[in-house]
Amino acid sequence: MSELLHTCYRVLDLDRSVDFYGRLGFEEHRRMPVGDDATNVFMGQPDDGARLELTFNHDREEPYDIGSGYGHIALGVEDLDGTLERLASEGIEPEKPPYRVSEGGSRICFVRDPDGYRIELIERS
Repeated sequence: MSELLHTCYRVLDLDRSVDFYGRLGFEEHRRMPVGDDATNVFMGQPDDGARLELTFNHDREEPYDIGSGYGHIALGVEDLDGTLERLASEGIEPEKPPYRVSEGGSRICFVRDPDGYRIELIERS
């Protein structure tokens, strides 16, 4: 049996990314240097493990190519409208207004982090 431990993103501005994910409710669990080349920051939701690893390569200045295979990560939120209102007050806008994929399904909405990675917000009812 296996367990999903974490997902890793490479980021250009570590502090900006840590701040962004903090606004989505993540907490920094630990920072770890990778020799002199990189720094990893492990983040997670309260009362959960470090599910997100942000890797900052010290010598990288060009944006990363997210690629056509990447999709998104998904976060459950209790109040989608309230969450989007709070994020908007902090300068984080949704790609488009909330919607349902199917009739009776959960309302969803996407935002992007500072490096362009998509985050799906799913309203939990």
